[in-house]
Amino acid sequence: QVQLVESGGGLVQAGGSLRLSCTASRRTFSTYAMGWFRQGPGKERESVAAINWSSLMRAYADSVKGRFTISRDNAKGTVYLQMNTLKPEDTALYYCAVRRGDAYSLRVDDYDYWGQGTQVTVSS
Repeated sequence: QVQLVESGGGLVQAGGSLRLSCTASRRTFSTYAMGWFRQGPGKERESVAAINWSSLMRAYADSVKGRFTISRDNAKGTVYLQMNTLKPEDTALYYCAVRRGDAYSLRVDDYDYWGQGTQVTVSS
């Protein structure tokens, strides 16, 4: 079992930035792929970004390309999501997730463990 704790969410004006963090409880974190997802009001959960265990491979949803950056620090067991130029449509509950194995994916169903989420609200 892997426990994930997200932090860093909050209220920000459009055009602003936030940095989300997600810390895993398990030492084998460094061998797992990680992803960030979000779920807005009345919407289905959608992918945001994913990263493989070595950080050599990353993927982003089209809606956040050029604005968001996913990164990880395996020594700290933490994955980050730097969000710049935020828009009101980025408002959502943001989740991090772990995929057992080192292959990253943007598919929700490919992930095995999920955090509780951190709320991001972008005002216009």
